[in-house]
Amino acid sequence: MAMMKAVRIHEYGGPEVLRYEDAPRPQPGAGEVLVRVHAAGVNPVDWKVRQGFAKERLKYKMPFIPGWDLSGVIEAVAPGVTRLKPGDEVYSRPDISRDGSYADYITVKESEVALKPKSIDHVNAAAIPLAGLTAWQALFDAAKLTSGQSVLIHGAAGGVGTFAVQFAKLRGARVLGTASKKNHDFLRSLGADELIDYNTTKFEDVVHDVDVVLDTITGETEARSYPVMKKGGIYVSILTPPSPEKAAQHGVRCAHTFVQANAEQLSEIAKLVDSGKVKPIIERVFPLAEARAAQESNATGHTRGKIVLRVV
Repeated sequence: MAMMKAVRIHEYGGPEVLRYEDAPRPQPGAGEVLVRVHAAGVNPVDWKVRQGFAKERLKYKMPFIPGWDLSGVIEAVAPGVTRLKPGDEVYSRPDISRDGSYADYITVKESEVALKPKSIDHVNAAAIPLAGLTAWQALFDAAKLTSGQSVLIHGAAGGVGTFAVQFAKLRGARVLGTASKKNHDFLRSLGADELIDYNTTKFEDVVHDVDVVLDTITGETEARSYPVMKKGGIYVSILTPPSPEKAAQHGVRCAHTFVQANAEQLSEIAKLVDSGKVKPIIERVFPLAEARAAQESNATGHTRGKIVLRVV
């Protein structure tokens, strides 16, 4: 059996359950590609799954490999693959119910894979799929954001937030964001129009009549967000599903976005990156063997942009 290096967990728990070890190399099934992973993005879902998040719904077979953000090169294709070929440089947000990208190789459905942006390397490309698709689907699929509208982005300096700021600005929206003071100049460089330091100012004291709220934090921010919105506006959460009843009490709508794999949207994002209109933001890169340190860093909740694992 062909083997590879991977980071796996054999039981749910803290970061100490992550093991860098030998694992069987996967083989692609019908309609799938085998990707040599060059880099893997690190996201909150990675360590939440490690802790047991959604284990009843996802029912992972132990041991399993976390990580659902990747950039790499197609090594082989199985029957039924028609769009991609060996040697293609690709990126993907693969199926979260299967083994992930903290590994030398991963098998992915062709429908979940797009050609990566040509203008950036694999490390930068790996920072895009999950966060970029989340921001895209929240703003454009759920909120239907249009030019001239205003959007408040909670956690604007995070992985999803940095893409949301750029996408919303490109769409012609007025972009407001909550972030610590140290990130304000950085976020203005991405296109933010108005920023609120959550350490010193309650956003509800200074924000009024926005069309859209994109909440990457949730918790108490949901209830505090409804009064700052226009009647008929929409609140979109990427974490906890919001309360339609509470939203209706304020004359607004709500939606929940759980990111879905989408090769067509990844292709659109790649075009924006290659045209220089969008860029991934990376705070730190770790080698694959240091996945534990990478997850611990991500779990602080104060990452600017993304953390990435370098595999090759």
